[in-house]
Amino acid sequence: MSSVGVASHAGGPERDDRGAGAVGVRVAGSGDAGQGASCEELAQLAIGMGVRRIEIVAWRDLDDPEAGGSELHSHRIASRWAAAGLDVGFRTSAVPAQAAAVERSGYRAVRRNGRYGVFPAVAWEGIRSVDRADALVEVWNGMPFFSPLWFHGPRIVFLHHVHAEMWRMALPPSLAALGHSIESTIAPVLYRRSRIVTLSHSSREEIISMLRIPAHQVSVVPPGVDPCFTPGGERSRVPLVVAVGRLVPVKRFDLLIESLARVRSSFPDLEAVIIGEGYERDHLEATRQRFGAEKWLQLPGRVSDDDLRTWYRRAWVVGATSLREGWGMTLTEAAACATPGVATRIAGHRDAVMDGTTGLLAEGVEGLAGAFERVLGDELLRSRLGRAAEEHARSLTWDATATSTLRALLGEVTARV
Repeated sequence: MSSVGVASHAGGPERDDRGAGAVGVRVAGSGDAGQGASCEELAQLAIGMGVRRIEIVAWRDLDDPEAGGSELHSHRIASRWAAAGLDVGFRTSAVPAQAAAVERSGYRAVRRNGRYGVFPAVAWEGIRSVDRADALVEVWNGMPFFSPLWFHGPRIVFLHHVHAEMWRMALPPSLAALGHSIESTIAPVLYRRSRIVTLSHSSREEIISMLRIPAHQVSVVPPGVDPCFTPGGERSRVPLVVAVGRLVPVKRFDLLIESLARVRSSFPDLEAVIIGEGYERDHLEATRQRFGAEKWLQLPGRVSDDDLRTWYRRAWVVGATSLREGWGMTLTEAAACATPGVATRIAGHRDAVMDGTTGLLAEGVEGLAGAFERVLGDELLRSRLGRAAEEHARSLTWDATATSTLRALLGEVTARV
């Protein structure tokens, strides 16, 4: 989804997002709880209704080496809720070689248990009512925590997208079959009455159709874009394609490399960079060698936030070839730098990129190669897409995301009154 795990968000100072303007995002199913109120006003309303302490349970912490867009999303919301006066805590799996507890951006995070052990551990703590919170946010990232069974107060669930094919891309066959069965068969029955909050309308459609969650239970709150991403600097003198994300199978960066290898026949001075780190590095190094891309394709690993912004600004186009995404936050980060996107036509991307307006959507190697050639070869088109992309990105702020998500949670509070 985004550049977390790519740039060192957790290691440096928190960015100042106070300049971001709010966007009125209507949250389906939230009733009239604080409509039009600010995050601070909603927080005071929540406290007045007995909801001061909010616990967020998630698979991974922001400091985790494999943290991605899901972790950044939760962090941005939690930090704003904490700044608004709420007592916010995280419960996640352990971070290798780091402390079991940490204070960050106004909230606390408790990181214990292994990648698989955290799920039963959190459920057992909930059953025993250990450290009971007033409200709960569950991050359902593939494997759910089954919070409907052990938390009976106000509760919402972040579900960014259906994992579907991702199970067999990331796990051995037996575990993949188990994960797919839980997601597609067992969990939907348990979560039918839960308020699901997802990032995009296209992901909402898949959650409704594939998981059979009732439509009135699924809300849409788009992610924000950090205000540090702005136009500036100079574009590369030669055609430059930038892609950002964890080097994992679902991102399908091998598809990107093959597509760009075809584009090179029309644009022999093309250069590209795939920014990020992950366990697929060796495979992508081999793919780069197979297509003779060692001289024109860089794999620099993690980069700083400043360097990431520079890459976005220099790029002629940003690429995203994922099989599954809830949104595609790198696309709107680049868009804020007036850089259009070429992306796969999947749920999530269909909201992050307005096809033909802020970028192009395509399918398969030939379709992607053709889309890249269109944007790289037409300066007027590229300029028009970039201007529209920047305008679209300006409408997305983390303040609005945090406010609308809190409104969804308050909707669950008022539903119990």
